[in-house]
Amino acid sequence: MAARKTERLVNLTILLLSSRRFVPREKIRETVEGYRGLGDESFNRAFERDKDELRAMGIPVETGSDERFFDDEPGYRIVRTDFELPPIEFTGEEAMVLGLAATVWQQASVADQTSHALAKLRAAGVDPDPSRLRALAPRLSAREAAFDPLWQAMIDRQTAQFDYKSGQRRTVQPWRLVLRNNSTYLLAFDCDRQAPRMFKLSRISGTVSTIGRPGAFVPPDDAALSGHVDALIPKSDLEVVLAIRTERAPALRRRAEQVASSIELPAGFEAYRLQLNAANAVAEIASHGADVIVLEPAGLRAGVLDQLREVVAAHADTPLRAVGEQP
Repeated sequence: MAARKTERLVNLTILLLSSRRFVPREKIRETVEGYRGLGDESFNRAFERDKDELRAMGIPVETGSDERFFDDEPGYRIVRTDFELPPIEFTGEEAMVLGLAATVWQQASVADQTSHALAKLRAAGVDPDPSRLRALAPRLSAREAAFDPLWQAMIDRQTAQFDYKSGQRRTVQPWRLVLRNNSTYLLAFDCDRQAPRMFKLSRISGTVSTIGRPGAFVPPDDAALSGHVDALIPKSDLEVVLAIRTERAPALRRRAEQVASSIELPAGFEAYRLQLNAANAVAEIASHGADVIVLEPAGLRAGVLDQLREVVAAHADTPLRAVGEQP
């Protein structure tokens, strides 16, 4: 992403997050560096793409008006309560990792850019509320290889192609990237099947390519997109009780409720109840190996054990070595 575009997105986010009222388009145009000097058509196109990009990053841009009884031009804002994460508790290991990550971002360059953006807003007559900006911070994330090209195709509104599952070639109009159940999905219009479809990014193989020109399609509005997501994304429809080793499998523990166990658990394990997607439950639990034990239901426990036995059998001819032993 170009530095100038990044600065424009940061300035736009700070303006909408710090304002207590809806900000009209013209105020945004006058205030945000990168919009000033653009013609009407160029500004509208750039602003619409920037809003789409912020929403794709999970930043909820709200449209509305503070004057309910007047037919004013709608404005825009980011509601702090919708933007911030709920309170989260971290283990000692997780806190240590976050502390290390924080040292990366507590650099003078980041602080200077933020101060520079706030100074520009004040000079333009906007009075930002700094206390509303505490949730705004850079983030590090690990993504599937398909994420970046699909994200760019979505922002550019350009048709994309990729191989899915067993080598099936798909041609799609990418609408939205969604994180659910600890997995990333692409909501898109499948050009071959002429219907909306959901694609799990981890099942995309090879290289994502684009065809045609940017601006080739217009995605549905936010309400319609949310409806498609709710209808198409795999549901957490299976209640399970798991014994999880202390401080292991955090992705499962964060989605679970700790409960009392009706049986004696191995030392270092605690019981949790949670909802999982039935189609992926066996694979998700088995991926944690000996750190997770299925207590209920019995059918799921049998499925996980069968998968673990298959893994052991597949590596039966692989010699085992002691820790530190050289090959």
